[in-house]
Amino acid sequence: MATLEDKILGNKLHNYCSSSEGSDIEDSGDESTKSVKNTVEIPKSPPEINKWEGTSTNTGPKGVIEDWRKFKQLENEKKEENEKERLELAKKLTMTVRTALDEEREQAALEDPDLAELLSDDFLMTYQKKRMQEMLQQTNNSKKFGNLIMLQNDQEFLDAIDKEEKSVTIIIHIYDDHVDACRVMNKSLLQLSKIYLNVKFCAVVASQVGVSREFKLEGVPALLVYKSGNIIGNFVKMSDDLGRDFQIEDVQSFLVEHGLLEDKSLTPALIRNSTADTDSD
Repeated sequence: MATLEDKILGNKLHNYCSSSEGSDIEDSGDESTKSVKNTVEIPKSPPEINKWEGTSTNTGPKGVIEDWRKFKQLENEKKEENEKERLELAKKLTMTVRTALDEEREQAALEDPDLAELLSDDFLMTYQKKRMQEMLQQTNNSKKFGNLIMLQNDQEFLDAIDKEEKSVTIIIHIYDDHVDACRVMNKSLLQLSKIYLNVKFCAVVASQVGVSREFKLEGVPALLVYKSGNIIGNFVKMSDDLGRDFQIEDVQSFLVEHGLLEDKSLTPALIRNSTADTDSD
């Protein structure tokens, strides 16, 4: 019966004959071992070497730095290429949109002249201006003043406040004709009344409203601001805040900063230009 070793050795073991029948077992064992080595051991293929796409064969610090520089250079070139493609695409889309709008206008002009007029820039600008003016009129009170109202006594002073609509802002100047700053303030308020037509500007001599002698000397020019029957601003000795040589712009800025007048610089340019054109006509 064949042994396990015989099965491993295969035919070579069965066909093996010793040149000497008196050979000892040790020699036979040596030959068997040689046969095992010759038949069992299979040469291994060398490990596959990964392909290196780089150009540097130097694995030292200089080689690594050089490879890193080349990598960053390629990366930057890729970014520039992507940015150029993005700009080209944006330009192409812009041109496409403009072309489509032009084609739409040309087609409308051929099919319907009235529709072409609606799509014109002049019509759209006029419509936009009209809508903005309507919105401003809705937020502003429709009542107009446009002048400095001179109050003659304390009753007119009270009526100017109590009998006015609640949405109207009322600015009253208490003054003394003998004080230079008071005369300048009246001139400034008169000019502001032409700018803020919805604001009620008034002025009254201090002696007509029963103020104290000390107030006449130290409190004027004074501005009192009312709305809905309530006082919302009270400023005495305005020359201390504005200086002796103040002008209309100083008074306007002061009232705007305190939230008592609207900032005209925030009015849309479209409305400002329209108002200027109307005034010039």
